[in-house]
Amino acid sequence: MAAQTGPLSPVFMSRSDAPVFPAVLLSAEAAPFTPLGTDGWRLGSPSDVEKQFTRCAAKLRALRADSSQLREELNLFLDQLLSENYNKTFEPNINIRPEDVCSLLKHISCLVPLSQEHLVIKLCQLVHHLLNQLKVIMDERTLDVLLNYTTSALKVCSTWTHSDVLLALSTIVYGNGPQCHQHLRDLLGEDGVLLLYSSPSQPSIELRRVALTCMANICLRIPGQAPLDDQYRSASFKVFLETLQSSKPPNTDELFYCMVIQAALKGLQCCLSGGKWKFVGEELGSVLAALKRLMFQGTPGVSVEWPTVLYPTPLPQYEAPSAPKPAEPPKSPEPPKDAAPSGKTSANKKRKSKGKGKKTSSEESRVDDGEEENRETVPALQKGGGREAGRGEGESLSKTSGPSLYPSWKRASSDSEFSDPEGSAQSKLRLYNGRMRQGALHCLLAVVKGVEKRTLYGYWSSFIPDSPIGGPPPLTLITIILKDPSPKVRACALQVLSAILDGSRQFLAVAEDTASPRKSYTPFSFLLATAVRELHRALTLALLAETSPQTLTQVIKCLAYLVANAPYHRLRPGLLSQLWKQMRAYVRHRDVNVRVSVLTLYGALVTTQAPLPEVQLLLRQPEISSSSRTGSFTPQDSGLSWRQRDGVSTPPTPVKPSLRSSRTHSPQVPRTPEEVDSAPPWLLQLCMSLVTQPREDQSDGEGAGAGGGAALEPSPVRLEALQVMFHLVRGYFSLAQACLCEIGQVSARCLGETDPSIQLHGAKLLEELGTGIILQYRAENNVSESSRVPMSQVVLFWSEVLSGPLNGALQSEQHPTLQTSACDALSSILPQAFSQLPDKTQLMCITVLLGLTYSENYLVKTAAVRALGVYILFPCLREDVMFVADTANTILAALDDRSPNVRAKAAWSLGNLTDTLVVNMESVGVDFQEELSDMLLLKMLQAATRASADKDRVKANAVRALGNLLHFLRESQLTRSAFQRPLEDAVLALVKTIQSEATMKVRWNACYALGNAFRNPALPLDSAPWSCDAFSSLCHVVSSCKNFKVRIKSAAALAIPTTRGSYGDSERFGCVWRSLAKALENSEDTNDFFEYRYSASLRHTLSQALLHLLAVSQSQDMPSLGASLAGEEGRGIKEHLINYLRAEEGGGGGGEGAEGEKEAGGESFTLQQRIGGLQETLIRLKELEAEGDGRGEEERCREMVVHFLEDLLQTCEAETTKTALSEEKHPTTN
Repeated sequence: MAAQTGPLSPVFMSRSDAPVFPAVLLSAEAAPFTPLGTDGWRLGSPSDVEKQFTRCAAKLRALRADSSQLREELNLFLDQLLSENYNKTFEPNINIRPEDVCSLLKHISCLVPLSQEHLVIKLCQLVHHLLNQLKVIMDERTLDVLLNYTTSALKVCSTWTHSDVLLALSTIVYGNGPQCHQHLRDLLGEDGVLLLYSSPSQPSIELRRVALTCMANICLRIPGQAPLDDQYRSASFKVFLETLQSSKPPNTDELFYCMVIQAALKGLQCCLSGGKWKFVGEELGSVLAALKRLMFQGTPGVSVEWPTVLYPTPLPQYEAPSAPKPAEPPKSPEPPKDAAPSGKTSANKKRKSKGKGKKTSSEESRVDDGEEENRETVPALQKGGGREAGRGEGESLSKTSGPSLYPSWKRASSDSEFSDPEGSAQSKLRLYNGRMRQGALHCLLAVVKGVEKRTLYGYWSSFIPDSPIGGPPPLTLITIILKDPSPKVRACALQVLSAILDGSRQFLAVAEDTASPRKSYTPFSFLLATAVRELHRALTLALLAETSPQTLTQVIKCLAYLVANAPYHRLRPGLLSQLWKQMRAYVRHRDVNVRVSVLTLYGALVTTQAPLPEVQLLLRQPEISSSSRTGSFTPQDSGLSWRQRDGVSTPPTPVKPSLRSSRTHSPQVPRTPEEVDSAPPWLLQLCMSLVTQPREDQSDGEGAGAGGGAALEPSPVRLEALQVMFHLVRGYFSLAQACLCEIGQVSARCLGETDPSIQLHGAKLLEELGTGIILQYRAENNVSESSRVPMSQVVLFWSEVLSGPLNGALQSEQHPTLQTSACDALSSILPQAFSQLPDKTQLMCITVLLGLTYSENYLVKTAAVRALGVYILFPCLREDVMFVADTANTILAALDDRSPNVRAKAAWSLGNLTDTLVVNMESVGVDFQEELSDMLLLKMLQAATRASADKDRVKANAVRALGNLLHFLRESQLTRSAFQRPLEDAVLALVKTIQSEATMKVRWNACYALGNAFRNPALPLDSAPWSCDAFSSLCHVVSSCKNFKVRIKSAAALAIPTTRGSYGDSERFGCVWRSLAKALENSEDTNDFFEYRYSASLRHTLSQALLHLLAVSQSQDMPSLGASLAGEEGRGIKEHLINYLRAEEGGGGGGEGAEGEKEAGGESFTLQQRIGGLQETLIRLKELEAEGDGRGEEERCREMVVHFLEDLLQTCEAETTKTALSEEKHPTTN
């Protein structure tokens, strides 16, 4: 009989029975190809499940409530729908529309009366079946209909049906809690059915479980949804917490009880993750206590009396031994066989376990207790710590239990399968207990993320151990990380520990153990330092023992969080050195995620408190060969041979010699100390090779390059390596500069690739290189000439970079973020090197930046405007009038941009440009002022005035620009009518800013700007109508502003006018004097410590301002001066002036005073200069003659002022003589 060849051919066919397809010519008009399934049906056609659903749904819709066969037909069709599997994992072609499911369920709910309880159960099962497997998102109408039906069923139907009804209800309300507000009173109200069934007193454990699951699904919050009402969330939270705190009811199966606890844990996690949660009273301590108990649920050998509440305390809480018959945690029916005391039996067990064959799964992470003991002991012995160092947290068990945290029944790490083939109750219980521990840790993670760090610090000792000091150490997260048999549970514990450590830098900053320990008591700083050391010790043990790649990744990430937050500059050296050496082996791990996390950890090592002396020494060390790397041997080393080790490999693909050296260099060759110091760091060489060199072994199955060539490292590894290079250059530039050109080549190669992420990191690395060079050449950093990168090398470096792929990155409009980073890199060129670049290269840089300021992307425009603000300060460009004019016009256009970021950078650049104008005015002279267009200056003045009314980050630099422009304008410009109104508006804008409620930075910039304007002798301060407002605003803030830096800037501004006429009439002069005198009297009146530290600088500036006013005063000012100096106020002023005159050079109580004087434009005076200035003032006042009608009064007051100055001068000279004599009698010896 001939075989069938049609679409009904059998499923299993031989190769010769395969259907023969007719030949079809390829053409654009040909029908698209549709493959056939194994049964001959087209894959795009409806599946049997879909057909069955459509057929049953059509017949159910045809049913009417008055049909005589309604019950039988409903029963039949519901059974048929329930018999199908709608899971797309098994039936990928299922395409049942959600609206069809919703329509069907609404119709059936109208047909099934609540009196037919068997049909009600089947309908509820169908609701759960369809909604759960098809992942249907219901519309509001369907949600309301099904909610009404199920809540009514709970009220009407018998109790035996409620389990299925609640299961359907839990599926209906999943993620729809806020939409169920009409029914929440019946469900979660005072006598709600869910509260009734979920109560610990509920006898039916199944009803209790389903009710808790339903409550958890109500509390679940989908991102973007409004949170559940606090009333119902709080009620649910209390039920979940009571469930976790309650003991197992008698005669209850362990497995069912585990399922109840899992449902409560899920609900508690949903409550804590559903929005901000405020713990009341002891709620936080109760939750943490319950979660800590459940973290160890089902762990063999843990037998302790758990506290019901954890209290915040800086001291560790040790759990007390349990009573003979503890209620919690629930015991397994059969105790573990390995609970006997250690001895020969355990030793034999170890030897026996080691004889077993290899593991069958690569995910297995723990062997039996004997193998684990051996694994932890080997590295501990290598470090000289003995066997005790490998036991770690295992001693938290009772002595009779032995090392039973490594149960002999644990063979595999997978939580999805049972360990034995029978799937017995024991293995199920172990599985459920593992899930319970995992759920508890997930809840703890939600608590850690939801509670303020400051509140959580008090509970650290309950979850993070310090060094064991006798007796059993406490059960903490470290116990789970080291001893739990499930890798998933260990990974969860590591995530919780990472979340605790994240952001704890401020708390751990107190830790210190560099000083000798006190015997009388243990300071808190030493306790914290001990905790950090214990974390290092424990996580290092976990690092060496862990074999699950996923959990190993979490261990390394947790170490990275620890390194990023611990204050190693306050700890004894050695912690980072040990970690540094141990991590080297993991760079060659097979798993990509492990390699990425290792690089993340190295990035944290070179970032923390950089530059750290210990890390500097580690970076200078040469690479250690594998034969001598005994201290960093790990159990994973046997699987790390895929990458070249120490020069033994196949010849690599030819690359640049500078980059090849990182691999081909042989560490066994002895090198002189000079060579070691000048050699690039091993970590930098490693990162360059990871970024640029191809992998030489593809044994991990990650694919090969195109055309059969060797592939580069995966993108995550290369990106993380670039990040490490970035941090190395930023924190340890003096070490990285040895291979400056090589790093530049790496950046250039990255910029030339097609991956935008790689290009972006290459541009950022280039920017950081340029920044490092600039910092070296800054005078204030005091870097010696021999330690800097030679100027010739800097010029060569930028010449190569600017002739490479950076130009392409600057013009890649499809990647605006890359263009932004390229602009930032262009702005990091050393100014001295820029002047030595070829003219065409300089022109290219300027042209590109000017063009990018017209980009439609605000990020690119912001970066380009900022770069121009940097270039305008270059000495070789700032005197070029054409470049200044082009830059000014570009900045003015950017100041009107819609983006506040663009406007903020434009204002900053305008401030720099006007700084340049002032510098050119002083260095070049009038020629530069005359060449600059008056119209351009007017536009800049008007634009800066408008910007001073913008947001604070724009305003801060706009007022700076206004001050510079008012200082720069010439008399011929100020007298022009076109400048009159803009000039007045500019000054009034500064006055308004000073008097406003803007941020203090804006206000002190405005005070500085007004003082800068006072330096212009062409400004008519004596006659202009706005001058009175200017002086009044400064007088007001100098005596009343709460911020001392604003008062310092305003006092310095009041002391800038050099002529008496600038202060106006005697009334205004007297107002200025009284304001300064009042400010000096109140210079210590503050309740803010951060302001008090500026009080000495404030007094210094105020004293200098008062002496300046005395130096320029005239006869008409004597009455106001005499009245002030005659009484009690004069004695206070005299005391402050004596302190000022006797102060050291740079003065006024510290560097802050010198800074205030410098920023105000004054000079730093020596003691002799201050005394000399006072003598000149005294001589001038003695020669001063009174004028006018009030000559007698003026003369009398002048004599009072002269007497005051003579007394002041005599006191200072006497103190100076006394000090000199004291120094002669007691000379200081160096």
